[in-house]
Amino acid sequence: MARYLFLAFIVVPILELYLLIGIGRQIGPAPTVGLVLVMAMLGAALAKREGLRVMRSWQAQVAQGRVPEEGILSGVLVLVGGLLLIVPGVITDVLGLFLIIPPTRRWVAERVRRSMERGMKDGSVRVTVQSWGRVQEVRPPQQPFEQPVPPSRQIPGEVDAEFTDDGSNSER
Repeated sequence: MARYLFLAFIVVPILELYLLIGIGRQIGPAPTVGLVLVMAMLGAALAKREGLRVMRSWQAQVAQGRVPEEGILSGVLVLVGGLLLIVPGVITDVLGLFLIIPPTRRWVAERVRRSMERGMKDGSVRVTVQSWGRVQEVRPPQQPFEQPVPPSRQIPGEVDAEFTDDGSNSER
């Protein structure tokens, strides 16, 4: 994790500055500043439009009683992409566009989802739920189609059981 923070806060800004100085030498300082401002405005508008589209899609699918195809992760990626477009720089603009465009955003979301699932299975990622001052851990399902039951939904003294009819019933 420290490696990623080092990249994000030290290496990327140095590369951004190097690229902006190089672009400024080629096209001049005023057009470079103009380019940065236009990209920030374009990024904000694009992020707003795409964020509203994702939100409308969620609302329509929930109104139809379906689970939204684009999950919360997609909305978070739109937000991150918008922020990257607003931050001055060439590299952050490219990454921001990558996260805003739906096909590439779905690709990134799928990779993040798989990574989180692997982390939950091997125990390196834990999900906790906080409700009214209580913090509870939600464990991933053991079976592929088993739904986890958060501890707050379990009734004290309740026992999960499954009954099957083996055909040996006889009337008495």
